[in-house]
Amino acid sequence: MGIKYIEKLGGVTLGVVESIGRIVLFFISGVTRIFVRPIQADKIIDHIWFIGAKSLFVIILTGTFTGMVLGLQGYYSLVKFGSEAALGSAVSLTIIRELGPVFSAIMITAGAGSAMAAEIGVMRISEQIDALRTMQIDPIRFLFSPRIMAALISFPLLTAIFDGVGIFGGYLTGSLLLGTNSAIYMDKVIQSVEMVDIAGGFLKSFVFAIVVTTICCYRGYYTHLNTKGGFGAKGVSMATTNAVVQSCVCILIVDYIITYFLV
Repeated sequence: MGIKYIEKLGGVTLGVVESIGRIVLFFISGVTRIFVRPIQADKIIDHIWFIGAKSLFVIILTGTFTGMVLGLQGYYSLVKFGSEAALGSAVSLTIIRELGPVFSAIMITAGAGSAMAAEIGVMRISEQIDALRTMQIDPIRFLFSPRIMAALISFPLLTAIFDGVGIFGGYLTGSLLLGTNSAIYMDKVIQSVEMVDIAGGFLKSFVFAIVVTTICCYRGYYTHLNTKGGFGAKGVSMATTNAVVQSCVCILIVDYIITYFLV
């Protein structure tokens, strides 16, 4: 019995190592093909529209209400210590350092990330990827490279928008609804936010762009290896679910690692 458990553990370990190696090679292959001529500028622009512009509404909506909740919770926490004047600092730093990059990445994963995994997964099970190889078209360059380039452009821009509307949401709650002096709120925002905070938030958004796009495209590209889901519609659904869950988990893990080194 003990030998069987050891064999199972060894099989799982080998499977994990194999998956990590495959996803690293997939990422390297995609990145190195971004600048192979001819540059796929039209595809990059299309994916910027899909990842960035189509995610704009949900980013603005989520950012506004995140800032409003922070303003509400922060006000009632700070007023106990007579420090409600520091509400602007609390809201702005929390959003710029942490919530802006993380929530933006999770929202994009739920929308554009799941769509990427499903689209590439359908192409895999319908043998369109094999057809690309038959026509001597590199499928990784065709499917993955434009998406990761578009994500590297879209994620920081959406994060910046989330930060701006989040701080404004805190202003709505703190100043307009709860009566905090609006001039003091904005003055605290300006005084407390430094370039290192903004740079740290953008660094996280760049890393999240790589993580989310790589995992979602990888899961879709290798849908046929998902033996539990099967080769078909169920396999695509499993690949899409795994892509979203794994991306969100990796976002939180990577956020902790980056924060640890930035603090």
